[in-house]
Amino acid sequence: MSLTPSPFESFIRRVPKIELHVHLEGSVQPATLRELARGKKRPDLDVEQWVLAREATGYRYAAFMDFVEAFKFVALLLETPEDYALATTRMMEQLAAQKLRYAEVTLSAGVILWKKQSLEPIFEAVLEAAQAAERRLGLRVNWIFDAVRQFGTDHAREVVEWAGRYQSRGVVAFGIGGDEARGPAELFPEVFRRARDLGLHTVAHAGETVGPESIRRSVEMLAAERIGHGLTAFQDPEVLAMLRDRAVPLEVCLTSNVATGLLKRIEDHPLRQMLEAPLVVTLHSDDPALFDTTLQEEFQRAANCFSLSRQELTELCLAAARSAFLSAHDRQRLLAEIQSAATLG
Repeated sequence: MSLTPSPFESFIRRVPKIELHVHLEGSVQPATLRELARGKKRPDLDVEQWVLAREATGYRYAAFMDFVEAFKFVALLLETPEDYALATTRMMEQLAAQKLRYAEVTLSAGVILWKKQSLEPIFEAVLEAAQAAERRLGLRVNWIFDAVRQFGTDHAREVVEWAGRYQSRGVVAFGIGGDEARGPAELFPEVFRRARDLGLHTVAHAGETVGPESIRRSVEMLAAERIGHGLTAFQDPEVLAMLRDRAVPLEVCLTSNVATGLLKRIEDHPLRQMLEAPLVVTLHSDDPALFDTTLQEEFQRAANCFSLSRQELTELCLAAARSAFLSAHDRQRLLAEIQSAATLG
């Protein structure tokens, strides 16, 4: 996707940014895929052919489930704890290069369990790699364990228990993603209640591929604290009012919604209406390697397509800091850093 510089290009590069909606598996770049493929006897996973296919389509997918298959391809190449550690290190290097200060990274724990892999050694390796990268890069990360909603409630319960086990080691939240139609929110109230009982925060992808009723149920039945995407909120004025009155943050992912075929153009996204509603809006990259984007580029596109002011770009960063699952002290430090950068000439 072409990207024209905005008048605020240097500001976007400089201002401290926060990722609240980014998937580890979706951050694995082609160069890292090639590293992962070396020595693996997986003729069914031809990395070069896969990369050429992505490039030929401009990292766009005919339908949402075609994107799911691409995500699955990457996940199947992640076979060992060392593979996950490499993916973590490379992701953190990419994030730090964009002036990120904090990220809440979604690990598809449900996919790891679906692959019949042992989650404990994998996440221990991820934690070790993340801690080493934090010391080197100055980027702090916490983790969200994600269940695959179409795999059902027993699967989601297993992910919740794993998330609770690692809460003291940086897992701050439990969430659900995947096929909203085959895994509707009404299946999971008990699972989300268990997450809250364990002291975890909760998030849900909703209103991405189905209508606004998914958003309503995620907020009212699951008590999700943040909504991933929320693209269809404007189809129902009552849902819009609920989001506004409850100040539920929407994690907006512009390029993602175009790449998966949900929108024809970024300009078709209701970002401007969301800001004017006003809703709590944060901006993220989702699966940057699978969509050929970065968080910095998402800010650039938002500025270009919606004529955002410098103050509006700053508010997107501040909203992410306010919406992060951090202590009041750590949140205030992030807010102060963003505000300080925003006041520079």
